[in-house]
Amino acid sequence: MPNNSYVTSGTIYLEDLTVGTVFKSSEHGLDATQIRDFARRFDPQPFHLDEEAARNTFFTGLAASGWHTAAITMKLLVESVPLAGGIIGAGSEITWPRPTRPGDVLHVVSTVMDIAPSRSRPDRGVVTMQSDTLNQHGELCQRSVARLLAFRRG
Repeated sequence: MPNNSYVTSGTIYLEDLTVGTVFKSSEHGLDATQIRDFARRFDPQPFHLDEEAARNTFFTGLAASGWHTAAITMKLLVESVPLAGGIIGAGSEITWPRPTRPGDVLHVVSTVMDIAPSRSRPDRGVVTMQSDTLNQHGELCQRSVARLLAFRRG
């Protein structure tokens, strides 16, 4: 794997992974309508709903919910890391060092940090993956360090 980057159109199994392998996603553009629609349904706070009200908050302008950024990240992660059996989480830490704004174009860079084959279940293991959600300027909007279940080939 040149540069430890992994590009695949097929399914990935535990034995295909190595520490340091990097996956890059496609992009997702975000606009104010998407931000407000998500917020109305799932996180109805003024800084996610109204540009004028948001100016007088901690965010000083309209900002996507962190959970909206997480949902976009999940979509991009599923598309870019096709683990056999799906992306099945076994715990995660998530941070949002900067707000996601209207006009941001997000992509995810995921890096395998650790691989731990299961001692009791030889058909699987746990992969620790850091996924950085970056905007069009390369600025970090979200970082997730997740433990993911990964299956071996039949």
